[in-house]
Amino acid sequence: MESGGEEKQQKPSYTYWVRKITEDAAPLPVHNKIDPSPPTSRSQPGSAWNRAGTWEEKSLNHWAIPRIKELLVSVGSISFSSGRAEVEDVTKCVGDALVVVVRNKKRVSFTYELSLRVKGEWIIQGNKKLVGGQIDVPEISFGELDDLQVEVRLNEASDISPQDKIEIYNNLKLFLQPIREKLLQFEQEIKDR
Repeated sequence: MESGGEEKQQKPSYTYWVRKITEDAAPLPVHNKIDPSPPTSRSQPGSAWNRAGTWEEKSLNHWAIPRIKELLVSVGSISFSSGRAEVEDVTKCVGDALVVVVRNKKRVSFTYELSLRVKGEWIIQGNKKLVGGQIDVPEISFGELDDLQVEVRLNEASDISPQDKIEIYNNLKLFLQPIREKLLQFEQEIKDR
């Protein structure tokens, strides 16, 4: 339809991405740089950006994994009636250690799976035998170290009798207490971080 010879163009009544600046419009937000230094008081844990303390989670694996390995290798050797053994290396340390700030309260947590390589000397039938094995700790977690369990596996040695293998196996299970003590030390250290 033509009225007066020209068609009237209609403008859309709503524009999606266009902000019209008028006197009654809210001002644009002003960005303020946050001080990156950590809070100086213990009353407010967490980062500067999280002053409300709602939720903040930080991984501590960069510190925790090397520290666990260092502590467990430092167990040293244990002597038994027919020999001695020591933790040679931590071959597996898989899991997470976290610091979580919830409602301005700091909480720590960790869960790991561990494997330790052990070696030792036993006097078997009058001869010294070098025997190696592995101690697996299926799960360690914060606050539950009293329930710690270990599983022992021996490297195959064909010249050792089944009875001697059982004795060596039982001897290696005695590492449970020193491992627990080192992990309790780790738990205290992570609480103090």
